[in-house]
Amino acid sequence: MTTYVTSRVENAADVFLGRAAAAAPDAPAVRDREGVWTYARLDAAARAFAERLTQLGVRPGERVLARTGSTRAFLAMLYGTWRHGAVFVPVSPAMRAFHLKSVLADADPAVVVVTAAERDGAEGLPWPAGAQVLVAEETDFTPVAPAGLPGGSPAPPVPHDRLALLIYTSGSTAAPKAVACPHAPVAFAARAIAARLRYGPGDVVLTAVPLSFDYGLYQALLCALAGAELLLSDADGHARLLGFAHEHGATVVPLVPSLGELLVRLAQRDRRPTKIRMFTNTGAALNPPLIASLRDRFPGARVVPMFGTTECKRITVLEPDGDLARPGSVGTALPGTEVLVVDEEGRPLPPGETGEIAVRGPHIMAGYWNAPEPTALRFRAAEGDGGLTLHTGDYGRLDADGHLYFQGRRDDLFKRRGLRMSAVEIEAAALDVDGVEAASLLVPEDGRDMVLFTVGTLTADETLARLAERLEQAKVPETCHVLPALPLTANGKTDRKQLKTYLENAHDGR
Repeated sequence: MTTYVTSRVENAADVFLGRAAAAAPDAPAVRDREGVWTYARLDAAARAFAERLTQLGVRPGERVLARTGSTRAFLAMLYGTWRHGAVFVPVSPAMRAFHLKSVLADADPAVVVVTAAERDGAEGLPWPAGAQVLVAEETDFTPVAPAGLPGGSPAPPVPHDRLALLIYTSGSTAAPKAVACPHAPVAFAARAIAARLRYGPGDVVLTAVPLSFDYGLYQALLCALAGAELLLSDADGHARLLGFAHEHGATVVPLVPSLGELLVRLAQRDRRPTKIRMFTNTGAALNPPLIASLRDRFPGARVVPMFGTTECKRITVLEPDGDLARPGSVGTALPGTEVLVVDEEGRPLPPGETGEIAVRGPHIMAGYWNAPEPTALRFRAAEGDGGLTLHTGDYGRLDADGHLYFQGRRDDLFKRRGLRMSAVEIEAAALDVDGVEAASLLVPEDGRDMVLFTVGTLTADETLARLAERLEQAKVPETCHVLPALPLTANGKTDRKQLKTYLENAHDGR
């Protein structure tokens, strides 16, 4: 795990919520479908939750696992946990028992916060015997009287190695692993992103991305830094998402492709102008036809592609609408950080050459929780200054101006018929075909050739014929399946495991 030279650092509860509550106590902080809290009210609720953890005997550094939806209470639990000195562990309610069992064993939480529906366990899986279980709907967030000025006493600083978050990522393995996120890198990353995105106090940030996903969670931090309002919508409200944006004047919308496609469909029926000025995107990239549709349906809204990984939160941010001048770019490094493209020996490559994306800077997290070997593989000591270089496992290239172009993960790169290619390249070519709305490629493995899946109005044969007009023959799949929709994970990414299951069932005739 990473160590830091300072002995104590600012508590993230004070960096974000405490200062926002002191600066603008009456400004709206967070709104869900049930109501709104000001920054002063949210701060008071967080203090109430911190006091509750003290009453339960939770010690600093112990874990508080929250498996709830995107609500105002989630933010009170996040900031309250940090104020107390414990570690917040957000877990998606969509996580199934198969993965949840390993997460519970790995995190070893002192407290588990769940919805009333899961009071006794999830999908027959009991909560850990040693954990105290709180029901979110029954937890008292009664304001604690502040001491003196709005916001009360500041949150105490924390030891340099105190974790703020454990964020579990599924990756490609059976058991999710947790990125260990200390207070200092979390605060640095949020501030650096804020410097590029420039949310303002008048912004209303509509967040339908789950708060258990770090892309969603950091929206709360960005809003607090700007004094903006966070507008929360859970999956149950997606059908009314555009109406929610109209009703509360949403100006910024973080997107994954599935949400972008949903908004375009909703805007085809409801053509009232919105106040949306910016769409941001990370995780799974928006394809060019979807970006064009967003610009068409939401005139004046600018698109900001980004690239990141939980291990350092964000790597690059492209200037608004920068894709028009630099198609395929995901932007330049955050202020105070460095992005490299390196060869197999870890040596920097010149602009234009493809290699592994590596990152340096104060936003690098502390490694993987309880996983020294994967930590040593990804978080490597740099020669000379004793700092760390994060080897992401993602591949791309830099141009002469420092703009990054993502080309896929290690598993997305492969050779076929003697030619090196990437899944991202083939998917991009498929999306260039009129009539193809979404595309995902399964790379060759276990004796199976690559397989393309598409969504759209073309048949499989029509899609492959038009793809052959755009790519060398070796890069054109032999097989294409047209689906009504691509299966998605809880975070809005294409679920390739389900695509593989689809192939297995098709092969078995089921």
